[in-house]
Amino acid sequence: MRISVSSDMDEPVARFLLAELQRRGHGIRAYGALRPGADAQWAACSEAAARDVAEGSADQAVVCCWTGTGASIAANKVPGVRAALCTDAVTADGARRWNDANVLALSLRLTSEPLLREILDAWFAAEPSQDPEDRRNVARVDRLDAVRTDP
Repeated sequence: MRISVSSDMDEPVARFLLAELQRRGHGIRAYGALRPGADAQWAACSEAAARDVAEGSADQAVVCCWTGTGASIAANKVPGVRAALCTDAVTADGARRWNDANVLALSLRLTSEPLLREILDAWFAAEPSQDPEDRRNVARVDRLDAVRTDP
């Protein structure tokens, strides 16, 4: 899978995230503090990673900032992106399953290496629900993007 990763800070957990995704066999494109010379502001690097998903050059993205909140807000401003701030494996599973989330947002402050592994395990194991009600909700969110982008 092609995954874009952004972080506004070069923290050990962000470096571990890159290594763990590579260990799992994913192709990585890094943004922000994880790529020398790139704009490391959380809004800019989160947007860049999210745009890769929206444009199809990445299958998914992981965006990180100190709390994860700013990164998720910025990513969610990109039409076609459904970013979910996940602080545990159960939330990650639900975000993929019920919300068909395509961008994982993480807190650099709260996420330890063992917790990160659990979150990634749940995120990648979950498949988007095919339940009609769940699909209708995701479609409604997608329509909100269309309303926002229409002139």
